[in-house]
Amino acid sequence: MSQFGNLVQICSQNRKGLLYAAGVGLGIIGVGILIKSLLKRRQRKLIQVGVVSQLCIYPIKSCKGVSVNTAECLEMGLKHGELRDRHWLVIQEDGHKVTGRQAPRLVLITASSDDVYLYLNAAEMEELRVPLKLSRSNSLKDCRVWGSDIQGRDCGDEASRWITRYLNNEKTFHLVQYELDMQPRRPHDTEKSFKPKDKIAYPDSSPIMLLSEASLEDLNTRLEKVVEMRNFRPSIVVTGCDAYAEDSWDEIQIGSTCLRRVMACGRCIFTTVDPETGVIDRKQPLETLKSYRKCDPSEQHLYKSSPLFGQCYGVDQTGILHVGDPVYKITY
Repeated sequence: MSQFGNLVQICSQNRKGLLYAAGVGLGIIGVGILIKSLLKRRQRKLIQVGVVSQLCIYPIKSCKGVSVNTAECLEMGLKHGELRDRHWLVIQEDGHKVTGRQAPRLVLITASSDDVYLYLNAAEMEELRVPLKLSRSNSLKDCRVWGSDIQGRDCGDEASRWITRYLNNEKTFHLVQYELDMQPRRPHDTEKSFKPKDKIAYPDSSPIMLLSEASLEDLNTRLEKVVEMRNFRPSIVVTGCDAYAEDSWDEIQIGSTCLRRVMACGRCIFTTVDPETGVIDRKQPLETLKSYRKCDPSEQHLYKSSPLFGQCYGVDQTGILHVGDPVYKITY
């Protein structure tokens, strides 16, 4: 055999050996990953920490919530029938959001739906019907929500006149709807505690906000005039736990739904709007919360002077939620 032939044979034998070694190495790595995954799954424990007592969807940002017994927990928040959490928004002509902070009477508008229309009702106003599927001829609005840009489709002139007349303001307002093929907001862009995959339409920061009944009860022991859960607009309310226990629930499971705690909910003057009258107080319960629920000094860059009440969650696994479901804290 020529020298060239010997060289080819040697290379061929070495190549087979190298491929065999690489295959063995990859197999060992794969087995290691599998064992690690199985060990983690085996060590994963569920500890019941409470029970779901309320589920609430807020179709229009800052308007009245809709209490439901069952809801889908999707990546962008709760859904019941055709109602999706904070998928409608009131804006000014320039696209800036309008909330209960600037227009407290928004909290008195009731939203409901069937398969065709979103219905808006308010005192001394005729019922407004807004098609759930808007015409593509309706204009797209560039909206501004907490420093982030997001689109919304204008719900039409009739809806604009209705909102403007109800708010009794010299300005003109529009109602817009987020459509599922639009680009969502990514809270990770402004707060790195969120995952890049987390997404929202018009909520302040997260798809889910959770609060316990015990935390509200504790707050009310400190107030002259008690406030309601409606002042704080949680998506999920939990009973059967101690006050502020939710502060330590880093991961929870409800049914097949898995939620990940991202940050506390920093509170503002919106909490001082009376949900019965639509009148803003600007003092309570915010001032009382500030007296005992301030953040750690190391987190002042995040919360500034806002007191913390409730917890914001990202959705790691979607599922169905029911009032009465056990709430489990996930530990490892």
